[in-house]
Amino acid sequence: MYFPENSRTRRTATHSLAAVGFITLLTLGIWLAVYSTRFVPSVVNGVGAAAVSLSSVFTNAPAPSLPAISTASTTIPFEEAGSTLSTGASSTPAAAPAEAPIRPAVAPTAGKQTTGTYPISGTTTPALSGLPDLAVIINAVGYLATSSADSFIASSTVPVGNRPAVRFTIKNIGTNVTGTWYFSATIPTQTSYLYQSLPQQSLNPGDSIDYTLGFDQANRGAAKVVTIIANYNHAIAESNTDNDTASTSVTILGS
Repeated sequence: MYFPENSRTRRTATHSLAAVGFITLLTLGIWLAVYSTRFVPSVVNGVGAAAVSLSSVFTNAPAPSLPAISTASTTIPFEEAGSTLSTGASSTPAAAPAEAPIRPAVAPTAGKQTTGTYPISGTTTPALSGLPDLAVIINAVGYLATSSADSFIASSTVPVGNRPAVRFTIKNIGTNVTGTWYFSATIPTQTSYLYQSLPQQSLNPGDSIDYTLGFDQANRGAAKVVTIIANYNHAIAESNTDNDTASTSVTILGS
């Protein structure tokens, strides 16, 4: 037997359940969006790449100076025995002069010698030849007390909550200019990270740059290694590449 009222009731109930389900799904979607907005970025940031801060100070090669040595001396002349000369015509022989007294010979006496050294003004540029040679020197490890590189404190141990840092110098000890070059830094972060520098300014022979490099997301523990490599991508030709790399270690506290 057909019951139209029951069919209508079922349809109404089905529509109601569908509406409730749609509202529930919509509410769940909104909640998930809010959750991801609030919490997911912090999780991603927790495993993201480390932020590296870098400061540098350029130093010119010292100007060459060639000393000019000046030596002065004076000599007091000695007096020779006198003599008399007669000029003019005369038919009468001149009377013989009286015999002059004999004076003892006087030895010459040298004056006081003075010596001085005077720097030559101006800068002399040495002739360029051969190849450049970049050398890495690690000066100290430590940490940054603030976000500024000027707050660097040398220490073999990094306290909890501070950013590890390293100070190093890259110098051109070769005999020619470098042109544009690069360096890299392998730092102990929670995720493997290799810092690659922007193009660095050309260095004349003797020029150098002092760097302070700090980083966060540190991998805590003892004897964590920091490695600096100059000219890591071989952008320039060098006379010696054995001194392009330097490493050091630091202990980073924390749990």
